Amino acid sequence: MPSAISRRNLIKKFKVLGYAGPYSGKKHQFMKKVSQKIRIPNPHGSQDISIDLVKEILKQADISNEEWDNA
Repeated sequence: MPSAISRRNLIKKFKVLGYAGPYSGKKHQFMKKVSQKIRIPNPHGSQDISIDLVKEILKQADISNEEWDNA
C-alpha cells in the first residue's frame, strides 16, 4: 500500500522499477520507461508527497500496489 514519500525516495523507487531520469520538462520533471512518461512533482521544501498524489502517479504508470511495495 503506498504511503506518503519524499521526492527523493519516489525517484529511487521508480529507478528500481526500470524508469530513467528525472529529465527536465516544461513545468515538471519526468521519468521515462520505453515510451511511457511519468511526471514527478516539483520539490517543495521538506514536505513529503501525499498518499493521494502517490496513488494517482502509480495509476498513471499502471503500477500495482504490490509492485510498488516490492520495489
